[in-house]
Amino acid sequence: MLETSARLLRLLSLLQAHREWSGADLAERLGVTPRTVRRDIERLRELGYPVHSAPGTAGGYQLGAGAELPPLLLDDEEAVAVAVGLRTAAAGGVAGIEETSVRALAKLEQVLPARLRHRVSALNAFTVPLVSGAGPRVDAAVLTELAAACRDSRQLRFAYAAHDGTVSRRTVEPHRLVSAQRRWYLVAWDTGREDWRTFRADRITPTPPHGPRVAPRTPPAEDLAAYVSEGVSTAVYPVSATVLLHVPLAEAAQRVPPTVGTLEEAGADRCLLRTGAQTLEALVVLLAMTGFEFEVREPDGLKDRIREISRRLSRASA
Repeated sequence: MLETSARLLRLLSLLQAHREWSGADLAERLGVTPRTVRRDIERLRELGYPVHSAPGTAGGYQLGAGAELPPLLLDDEEAVAVAVGLRTAAAGGVAGIEETSVRALAKLEQVLPARLRHRVSALNAFTVPLVSGAGPRVDAAVLTELAAACRDSRQLRFAYAAHDGTVSRRTVEPHRLVSAQRRWYLVAWDTGREDWRTFRADRITPTPPHGPRVAPRTPPAEDLAAYVSEGVSTAVYPVSATVLLHVPLAEAAQRVPPTVGTLEEAGADRCLLRTGAQTLEALVVLLAMTGFEFEVREPDGLKDRIREISRRLSRASA
């Protein structure tokens, strides 16, 4: 039985390695008869692998695409290449797949043999990426650890550096990772504060051993992306504003990332921007830099500050 299972894995690896094999070639590689190859092909089909065959001397066996993704067999070099590629994607090298790459990397590193994990870590440690665009860098190993804790519903302990540099120890029940504009955020239930919190992943330093498994809690919002966007762009600041932008939402989104504010459609060519800043002056600068026509809905103090700064700029230009 063990010999048959090992042969099936070897056969599957051969089928995944090349586009098409003849029955004779497979029999020679496996050291069996063509009849045994045919039986093993049938076993793979029963397991859900779509193995296509063509009769005749020019025919052969080919692994096709099925309705579901079957398990893949990777040799050492292929596993290292996939892990390195996922780390690169998780770091923001390819837009739109960062979060998916972290989930896949967490699954892959869970099953990598120690020798391969060491090779991947060494390659990552001694490689300097040239990535365009500003933004905090997050260690892929930290992201993988956070993603694994979310997946396993396991309490997580870490040191967290606040904006002013002070460090606190946190124990949380992690829920999800959210990525936005090369920034990563962990949404988790803070057991010490007894409330939901959003943490910048680049400010997290895991401090294992972590806690036990816990029952998943009801998340703070159905749309976690919007929840995080509001938290990091508005709720965290002492001054907030609601502004009507005279442009379609899609156009506004090109200049207003989720880390700056949340956008809501308000008509065919209008959208509402909710944002925040440390001061009213900073809000004036933020709105001016969008380059859009806008109307201030609230607060009234922002309108007064815009008039004041406008008069000051007029005197300076004169």
